[in-house]
Amino acid sequence: MFGENTVLLGIVASSLAGLATGIGTLPVLITRNISDKMMDAMLGFAAGIMLAATSFSLIVPAIEIGGVWITVAGMAVGALFLDRIDKWVPHYHFFGGGPEGPSSTLRKAWLFVFAITIHNFPEGLAVGVGFGGGDIAAGTALAIGIGLQNIPEGLAVALPLLREKYSKPKAMLIGTLSGLVEPIGGVIGAAAVTIAKPILPFGLAFAAGAMLFVISDEIIPETHSRGFERTATFGVIIGFLVMMILDNLFG
Repeated sequence: MFGENTVLLGIVASSLAGLATGIGTLPVLITRNISDKMMDAMLGFAAGIMLAATSFSLIVPAIEIGGVWITVAGMAVGALFLDRIDKWVPHYHFFGGGPEGPSSTLRKAWLFVFAITIHNFPEGLAVGVGFGGGDIAAGTALAIGIGLQNIPEGLAVALPLLREKYSKPKAMLIGTLSGLVEPIGGVIGAAAVTIAKPILPFGLAFAAGAMLFVISDEIIPETHSRGFERTATFGVIIGFLVMMILDNLFG
C-alpha cells in the first residue's frame, strides 16, 4: 500500500511541477518580446535550482544510501543516456535555437516536442525517484524546486513558437503541455525504486547525471551566449540558494 501511495504521489507531484510551465507562458499574453538579459537571468535561475536539486536532493542521499561508487556509476550512466538520446533523436533546441541529432524532414514543431521530451524527462524522473524512495519531504522539496525552474522554461518554450507564427493560445497550450512529459519520468522513477528498493541510490544518481547533462550541455551555454554572463551567473546563484533553502525546510 505504501509503495502504491508513493508512486501516486510521484505522479501527482511531477504532474504539478510540469504544469508550472503553463504559468511561465502567461507573459506572452501581453508581450512577444522578453529582453535577452531577463531571459538569461531567468534561465540562470532555473539552472541554479537544478544544480542544487542535483547536489542536495539526489547526489547526497545517493552517497549516503549506496556509497560513492554506486553514485558515480549512476551519474555516469545517466549522463551517457542523455548524451545518446541527444545524438539519436532529431530535435530542435529552444534554448540553443538550432537543430540537433539526425537530420529529419519532420516539421519544426515536432522537433520542438522531441527537444522538450529530452529536456523534461530527467526532471520528472528525479521527482519520481525522490517519492519512490519513501522520503516524502525530499520528494516535496524536489517537486517545488522543479516547478519553480519550469516557470522560465515555459516562457522559453512559448516565445519561439510565437516567432514560428503560432497563435498566442496555441503557443501557451504547447508550452503548458510540454511539462506533461515529466509525469512519465515520475511514474517510471517512482515505480522502479518502489519495486526494487536496492536500486534507489543508482536511480537517484542516474537522475542527477541526466540533469547535470542538461544543465551543462544546454541551459548554461545558452545563458552565456548573448553578453549577459554576469547576470546569468547571479541567476544561477539565486536559484541555487532558493533550492538549498527548500531542501532544508523540507528536510
